Amino acid sequence: MPGCALLVALAVSIPLSAQNQDGRTGTLVVLNKSEATATFIDVASGEVVARLPTGQGPHELAMTKDGRWAVSTDYSGGNSLTVFDIENVRVDNTIDLGRYSRPHGAFFLEGDTILAVTSEATSNVVLVNPFQGEIVGSISTGADGSHMVAVTGDGGTLFTGNMRAASISQLDVASRSHTATFSVPGTPEAITVSQDGSEVWVGSNDEGVVSVVDIEAARVTSPLSGFDWPYRILIVPSHDLVVIPDMGRHVVRFIQHSSRTDIGTLSLPNEGPQGVALTPDQGTLFLSLSLSDQIAVIDLGTRQIVRRIESGETPDGIGWSPLVLSR
Repeated sequence: MPGCALLVALAVSIPLSAQNQDGRTGTLVVLNKSEATATFIDVASGEVVARLPTGQGPHELAMTKDGRWAVSTDYSGGNSLTVFDIENVRVDNTIDLGRYSRPHGAFFLEGDTILAVTSEATSNVVLVNPFQGEIVGSISTGADGSHMVAVTGDGGTLFTGNMRAASISQLDVASRSHTATFSVPGTPEAITVSQDGSEVWVGSNDEGVVSVVDIEAARVTSPLSGFDWPYRILIVPSHDLVVIPDMGRHVVRFIQHSSRTDIGTLSLPNEGPQGVALTPDQGTLFLSLSLSDQIAVIDLGTRQIVRRIESGETPDGIGWSPLVLSR
């Protein structure tokens, strides 16, 4: 649906909780699952600039490095991608993925022209050019329930968490082939990979543990326990930090990356911490709170919330763009 009009264009008063004391600017794009919308938020003011439509059940958001484009995976009840032109605040296109249903995890590969998207129902990672609106290839994961995907810094290797197979698949982009499988504790959902591809971190919902996979040694260890639902995992190299929102316990755990030990916990009672987005300087984390319909702005130096921004209903996938939009 090229050129789809805005659902709502809003100018609202700025609540006290949204007053900018951290000096951040730019635009947040936040997916609201129950509304099937994407909220565009001016970071400096906390104002909602617009709400745009997505397909049914938007979950994850991928954004180009320059913050010019973003793509929603329309997961619950849909098999589409919604492509957003952030600069012009509009839906540029909706891409029907055909047989590749239940799209969920998504990342742009190096160069920001090809998007890697999991198709959970078909056990594939689909390679899509969102600007031409076409599928350019696919890679079978060889495992059931491929939910999230992680991408190495050079864009050459992908890893998927296969929730029903209790495994991780390693995929080579150039040859479009499945190259390795690693068994991990049951229902692996959250997943991330170090920039150099040497280690993969994965959260397993069944046992409430986070494991680290040494790729070269093909060794899996589970140094972190006590989770209920380790929803996402984010490595922050400049802070020697790993950030893990626990949706079930309503906390964010901060782990020292080098020692694999806890260094702090941020409590968010009954707020449902979910999606994470990091500024390029790795100083600020934006965290979607699905049960309070807010975004927490977290200073990673102090590991504390510096302010809150209102979003839409049940926010999940989130991305930060340096673009400042006119209102």
